[in-house]
Amino acid sequence: MKLAILKSFPVKNQLFLFILFSLCSVSAALSQSPDRQTGNWLMYFGQNQLSEKFSWHTEVQYRNHDFISNIEQLLLRTGINYHINSNAQVLMGYGFIPSYDIEDSFSDPKTTEHRIYQELQLNQFLGSIKFNHRYRIEQRWVEEDYRGRFRYRLLATIPLTNKPTNAPFLAFYDEVFLNSSGTIFDRNRLYGALGYKVNSKLSFQAGILNQQVTGFDKWYLQFAVFYNPNLF
Repeated sequence: MKLAILKSFPVKNQLFLFILFSLCSVSAALSQSPDRQTGNWLMYFGQNQLSEKFSWHTEVQYRNHDFISNIEQLLLRTGINYHINSNAQVLMGYGFIPSYDIEDSFSDPKTTEHRIYQELQLNQFLGSIKFNHRYRIEQRWVEEDYRGRFRYRLLATIPLTNKPTNAPFLAFYDEVFLNSSGTIFDRNRLYGALGYKVNSKLSFQAGILNQQVTGFDKWYLQFAVFYNPNLF
């Protein structure tokens, strides 16, 4: 059903909406106070094939309040993917996320979160541009407080060369987070990066992300490694 709905909406229209939404998000971000300190996220992502249909997702994100070192959050996430076909997959996973105030000790988080999540990813193409739609549902236990959340991310990957390896590319995404109760809008993330694909298993990205929460926004430098070796 979701595949049919997605195919009925032309990719060119999705590209237009993505660019429009991104420009609006950037405009809103730049209108906020410019004197907030820039943070950084150091990230690793892995998707390791276990069989023709199943793969293992692994993820580590070390998030800092500022550029040098002042931990804000450590995100450890894993899950099992089922590949419906080359352009569709579902996943169920678990995340462990301790969060810290500025100057907190690494061993003394302000809050600790346990998270179960489910997601659907769908790919589409407009020429050489790849669009990835990610729909995610989260069940979150932050200390003793349960919080449900829904997320949608639209990612565009634009190759800068026709080479299959040793190839630079651009990546842009916008992701909206909605709570299941209370205040509906949780946050929005807008991201842009320059990437380098070494081969089909290894790539790197360096970019910047703006995170907007109600009444507040902050910029983060992003450095990511993607490593996807087969395990069978």
